[in-house]
Amino acid sequence: MAEPLLEVKNLTVHFPTDDGLVKAVDGVSFSLLPGETLGVVGESGSGKSVSFLTVMGLINAKQAVIEGQIIFQGQDLLTLPVDEMRNVRGEKISMIFQDPMTSLHPYYKTGDQIAEAIRVHQRVSKQEAHEQAVEMLRRVGIPRPDERADQYPHEFSGGMRQRAMIAMALSLNPDLLIADEPTTALDVTVQAQILDLLDRLKQEFNAAIVIVTHDLGVVAEHCDHIQVMYAGKIVEAGDRRDIYYGAHHPYTWGLLASIPRLDESDTKERLQPIRGLPPSLIFVPPGCAFHPRCPHVFDRCRTDVPELLPADGHHASRCHLSLSDKERIFQEEVMARS
Repeated sequence: MAEPLLEVKNLTVHFPTDDGLVKAVDGVSFSLLPGETLGVVGESGSGKSVSFLTVMGLINAKQAVIEGQIIFQGQDLLTLPVDEMRNVRGEKISMIFQDPMTSLHPYYKTGDQIAEAIRVHQRVSKQEAHEQAVEMLRRVGIPRPDERADQYPHEFSGGMRQRAMIAMALSLNPDLLIADEPTTALDVTVQAQILDLLDRLKQEFNAAIVIVTHDLGVVAEHCDHIQVMYAGKIVEAGDRRDIYYGAHHPYTWGLLASIPRLDESDTKERLQPIRGLPPSLIFVPPGCAFHPRCPHVFDRCRTDVPELLPADGHHASRCHLSLSDKERIFQEEVMARS
């Protein structure tokens, strides 16, 4: 069996504030093999982005209290000096940031920004870096890449800016690509194009990919494994079939129930939102953090923190319900609506 490319062990990221300690990430563990695609799903504030900004070294000990291990290609990234981490970032691990509208600098030509990323890590001339930038724009499907490289970001559409960000992230052929909400603010047609592009480039560059999103519908066809996060913890993890055809956690059921069905446009039933709001990460509820919003809550949920326990194989969930109850409720309530 292949060695994990990335292995995160009991990662905690807590931010001290005047109001108290913000437990943004609270004991997260997972692994990712070379060439795999992992989907990380949850509402805003669940700890998704903070987890992977910490992997990138963009959140460090000066900003937060960080514990645990982030093992990448045999090295614990949390122990690397700043200069060594800077070499890893971009060359070994790249990130596509959340907003394609603001991720590119408005004052510099798009090709120059990609070329600069190349020259930071490679000893090449400006001309060679520019040629590589044009080639990357071509590979991500931007027409007339030689002309587009000399244009500014405001001359690009949202989808083209996202493609340019992907070109920059892949310009150094990294082993791991983290895509943080890669389809935010894009229409559904462009969303599909961007996700299909990531699939194609994964094969072309042989990279592992993490897709961070709030929408289970986005990762339905594009991820090998999915982990669902809530209040800084992983509450369910499994392969794609486990999550979509046999989810075990009430929060995952709520996310699945909130996905509109395009093949049932005539239905008059409303979508079923998850009641309530995510908790404050300063004052996380006792017991199961999801219990104030859970329709299946019982006494133990209010007092005992559930463990992330496997049901079969790699499928695990953090819930006090029995396995038989989870399977029954999923069939009766989730599958019946889908």
